[in-house]
Amino acid sequence: MGKNGFVKVLIAFTLALTLTAVTFGTGLAADTIKLGAAGAHSGDLASYGLSALRGAEYAVELINKKGGILGKKVELISGDDVCKPEVATNTATYLLSKKVDVVQGHICSGATKAALGVYKDAGIIAMSPSATNPALTQSGDYPNFFRTIASDDAQAKLEVDFALNVLKVKNIAVLHDKGDYGKGLAEFAKQFIEKSGKGKVVLYEGITPGGMDYSAVVQKVKRSKAEAVIFGGYHPEASKIVSQMRKKRMKTIFISDDGVKDDTFIKTAGKYSEGVYATGPKDVSKNPMAIQANEAHKKKYGADPGAFYLNAVASSLALLTAIQNAGSTNYDDIVKALRTKEVETPLGMIKFDERGDAIGVGFSVFQVQNGVYNELK
Repeated sequence: MGKNGFVKVLIAFTLALTLTAVTFGTGLAADTIKLGAAGAHSGDLASYGLSALRGAEYAVELINKKGGILGKKVELISGDDVCKPEVATNTATYLLSKKVDVVQGHICSGATKAALGVYKDAGIIAMSPSATNPALTQSGDYPNFFRTIASDDAQAKLEVDFALNVLKVKNIAVLHDKGDYGKGLAEFAKQFIEKSGKGKVVLYEGITPGGMDYSAVVQKVKRSKAEAVIFGGYHPEASKIVSQMRKKRMKTIFISDDGVKDDTFIKTAGKYSEGVYATGPKDVSKNPMAIQANEAHKKKYGADPGAFYLNAVASSLALLTAIQNAGSTNYDDIVKALRTKEVETPLGMIKFDERGDAIGVGFSVFQVQNGVYNELK
């Protein structure tokens, strides 16, 4: 296309966006398109929430540099839920008071579940980059929920298959932190082991989050003669359990989830993190959009992005592009766009199924090797 032709197309496109913005009236009455970003921005799990918040910030900057959505700039409004269900409802209410159009978040499954009812009643779509509890999409209770990460049943299946078929272990202890996320994943792992015909659950135990000493459960693992532990939960508890196991010179293999697949786990557990396995979103580091997003993070913060950063970029882009494609901030129009129109993201080209799960995303197994998580091929 020649230069003059390109200019004409650009002018026509800009005019179309302006007319669309006027046409939909009440659906676009505000001066900006407002994206809420909810998650743990403080507390023990802040590394997850802040990483996701930075992903939202990057997506908003990217879109605003290109002219915004429907002729309007995108405004980011954040809310801290500390990954606690009892706080998440207040966070959701706060974001609604700011009249957000869509929400990226929340981060933890328990907090997400608590907030979704608030958004549902208000006709607001929430999309999480990290909440993996299967029931969030599979129960049918939250038609306003979407996510850019695979669910725990897929994650647990990968962990069990890896333990039984790759590591060739038979006796497995399954531990969890009693939360929606950790216990949900552990229950699936237990079911998959029992149905496999190859392995045996020699211990199934819940722990209390926030404890300083897990020596009692570590001793139970030792007595069970488990060859491996599959743990459902987050890095604060995992780091303590692994450290106490290694201090007792237990060589039991430790396998966990994306709640542990974070650099904070390595920093906290130190040398005891070496050799630990964890599932997490597939490595998309060769995707051009992922490369661009990661480089932008390094330039701005002087460090590599944390867990869920790219998933958060993807969820923010998906939500905002859906508004663009719908030509409206109307709930039904956005939902239709999410389910029928593919969007290019750092995770690849994605759209969403009828349940709200992203089509085209999945998990891989990673291992801590020389102080760094490496994807196992």
